[in-house]
Amino acid sequence: MKSVKGEKERLIDDYGREIRSLRFSITNRCNLNCIYCHREGEGRRELGEEISAELVIEIARVASGYFNIRKIKFSGGEPLLRDDLVDIVQGMRDFEDDISATTNGVFLKKYAAELADAGMDRVNVSLDSLKEERYDFITSSSNNLPKVIEGIYSAIDAGLTPVKLNMVLLKGINDDEIVGMMDFVRECNKRGEVAILQLIELIPCFNHKPLQGPGAEPHTMLNYEADFYGVEAELKSKASAIKTRRLQHRRKYFVDGVEVEVVHPIDNTEFCANCSRLRITSDGKIKPCLLRNDHLVPIESVDERHIINKLKLAMRYREPFYGR
Repeated sequence: MKSVKGEKERLIDDYGREIRSLRFSITNRCNLNCIYCHREGEGRRELGEEISAELVIEIARVASGYFNIRKIKFSGGEPLLRDDLVDIVQGMRDFEDDISATTNGVFLKKYAAELADAGMDRVNVSLDSLKEERYDFITSSSNNLPKVIEGIYSAIDAGLTPVKLNMVLLKGINDDEIVGMMDFVRECNKRGEVAILQLIELIPCFNHKPLQGPGAEPHTMLNYEADFYGVEAELKSKASAIKTRRLQHRRKYFVDGVEVEVVHPIDNTEFCANCSRLRITSDGKIKPCLLRNDHLVPIESVDERHIINKLKLAMRYREPFYGR
């Protein structure tokens, strides 16, 4: 931990990586059952008591006040299943610079305006296909795609922008829909520069039981790994501009007026080297690394000094998963 006279202390691990954001998985519950979902690295454990709104707000307040961490993202499970999410956002708005959420979008039409009024800045929406049959297969659900599309437009109308559309590429399922998804982003952007496409690489290391894919034979997630680097080469050949984000050294391609961000989340030393996020699990533990569950740090009290000490302890456990 480092500080300079007149400045707040900073959370910096032994590898020089400063924490600049917190990601709260505020529930392990979800109304969908996506075939690739890893529940923020928590896996499909039994549902237990969820982190309280009071503790979420207090962790955020302490991180902001003592360590200048003023960027928050909510995820799950499905965070909109928490009926106190609006209250949580309101409770931390005064000391945060950026509040966002990752959602499957099914309930977004209902809550977009309330979340915006409470102080949420933007949302990421999981949208892996624009074809209903494919969407139903990926999400193990039915009749939800129209709700998600309506939710995206509701988020845009409420000002929760830019809306980032998260598309996990799956070989043989949706890897032929990139152009169509870009067309959808272009349609959204008729309302302004309000939507961005994020192409996300599958994380097969969070394997679940074998899946019954489009064919007759059972599939594992490894069967669905798309040619991600080929996709990126195609984007590069068509892009009018290419930029690189500080976060995990991600590249953004600008193709015919559409911004496409590429996310390589696995087997990627750049992902680890540029990691600037601490995660809080749905049952109130600090998770120093997405890919590990053997060094979780429980937060057992809303006491300010307790939270400070736990955040510092978590930093001692942080090390790059890849490149160790």
